[in-house]
Amino acid sequence: MAIKVALAGATGNLGPAALKALLEAGFEVTILSRKDSNSTDSLPAHPNQKVIKVDYNDVEDLRTALQGIDVVVSTLAATSFNDRKPLIDAALTAGVKRFLPSEFGSDMANPLNRKLPVFQGKVETQEYLEKLAKSHPDFTYTYTYNNVFLDWGLQVGFIMNPKEHKATLYDGGDVPISMTTLATVGKAVVGIIKNLDATKNRGVCFHDGVFTQKQLIELFKKIDGKEWTTEQASTVDIEKSAYEALKKGENISKTMLDFLYRGAFSRDHTPDFTGKVENELLGLKEMSEEEVIEVLKQFV
Repeated sequence: MAIKVALAGATGNLGPAALKALLEAGFEVTILSRKDSNSTDSLPAHPNQKVIKVDYNDVEDLRTALQGIDVVVSTLAATSFNDRKPLIDAALTAGVKRFLPSEFGSDMANPLNRKLPVFQGKVETQEYLEKLAKSHPDFTYTYTYNNVFLDWGLQVGFIMNPKEHKATLYDGGDVPISMTTLATVGKAVVGIIKNLDATKNRGVCFHDGVFTQKQLIELFKKIDGKEWTTEQASTVDIEKSAYEALKKGENISKTMLDFLYRGAFSRDHTPDFTGKVENELLGLKEMSEEEVIEVLKQFV
């Protein structure tokens, strides 16, 4: 019998890649969509997919939608624990076997990452899931760690700005950083679901490869031969300024982004997953240089 998966956040940044991978793997997918949203209307039809409109603040409404579901995958951009809790409670009461929360980023096993304010919602979510799993052994979880999204990070300028050939080099620009495309994250989700026993109640690290910002710039130069304008920034200074801004209540959105830079680009926060990745378990392989260049070509 096919595994039934519910996907929350199918039309966000990561959701489409997760949906594509789940459907290609042959899973039956129930897409949870906000009642006041029409974002799923443009999704192509698929015999293994259906859409259910839900109120993400209503546990009973969510529980009804999750009846018969084996795995819940959340790619919602929810930041606070209170935004996440109703879906978790609904999954528990509906008899869901595995819950994948919206992790998809830094390795939260690093205590320094857990202290960053931007990850407070993730920490509280993990603590809650672990508490529930202890008291309800049939309810399990998996945390997904891929560090930096390679393609999304280039598209929005988080890693650098390839269109303008400009980059802010964090901590010198030679920090090895695990990076992962959205498509690979989707495939990793499939790999986890195919290996529920091996991925039970723990975090799983994976990536497409490890790159420094300077290495990426050199690869971009191979593509178009253009020189880059760079500036230097210290993630220690960025973190300090972010805390000062947070205390003042100023520019909260940018403050949270600055904490993300600290988590993603600082050696202290272990952005290099070498030795921890479980690509083989998930059916993934690291990209060759030629494959990385093909990804980069999309952004010049």
